[in-house]
Amino acid sequence: MSRIARLGAAIALGVLVTACAKPGPDHPPGEPFDPYENTNRKIHEFNRSVDRALIRPAGKGYSNFLPDDIETLIGRFAFNLSLPGSIVNNILQGNGRGATEDTYRFVVNSTMGLGGFFDPASEIGMPKPTKADFGQTLYAWGVREGAYVELPLLGPSTERATVGKVVDLFTNPLTYALESPQNYYGTIASASSRLSDRGRYSETIDSILYQSADSYSQAQSLYLQNRRFKLGNRSGDTYLDPYDDPYGEKGEDPYDQ
Repeated sequence: MSRIARLGAAIALGVLVTACAKPGPDHPPGEPFDPYENTNRKIHEFNRSVDRALIRPAGKGYSNFLPDDIETLIGRFAFNLSLPGSIVNNILQGNGRGATEDTYRFVVNSTMGLGGFFDPASEIGMPKPTKADFGQTLYAWGVREGAYVELPLLGPSTERATVGKVVDLFTNPLTYALESPQNYYGTIASASSRLSDRGRYSETIDSILYQSADSYSQAQSLYLQNRRFKLGNRSGDTYLDPYDDPYGEKGEDPYDQ
């Protein structure tokens, strides 16, 4: 019951995001809404220093240590465990088709795919996963994105997306269905997959963080454009909408083949 109470509180927090900051009438169309730029840039520099000192070398070492096939298996396993959360968000969005397709994919890959380590769902031509999250759900509910923010360690976000990240911690049914320590497998696999990605796509990420003239603006631009593309934004918003993966492009998506 305590978990259900936390879920309810998280959803209530999501509704309260309607109070997010809104651009004024003189805000230039197409420009990011970034009233916290000074603070964001300081956090961005902190994130870069942590990445340079810890995450980047750990990611490269981890990726060099693990064979590519093993990294792929871990990534698939982590993604499969995230599908129930996508199913819940599709239901909240009223997207019955997306919820059904993600359910079929989860069932097929959890059984025939040995827990998600393999991807027979794609091999037999099933629709691509929706990758629905609560930030997307808030967007579907008409909640504005709020101001652009950079989060410590997590990177680019917005006020709406930040609330989405918090709520997503509670929307995956596996968190409640599995006992400890099994209910932590998804979190561990996801962290492992992200560290692996940092190593595998180090060249792309380094070009953004360390080789661009203004890494803050570059990361912000990629983040906003990719999130807008993910959401299929056709609502006439006058400013760009972010998505929820730090620093934008992380490399090839196995589901975009």
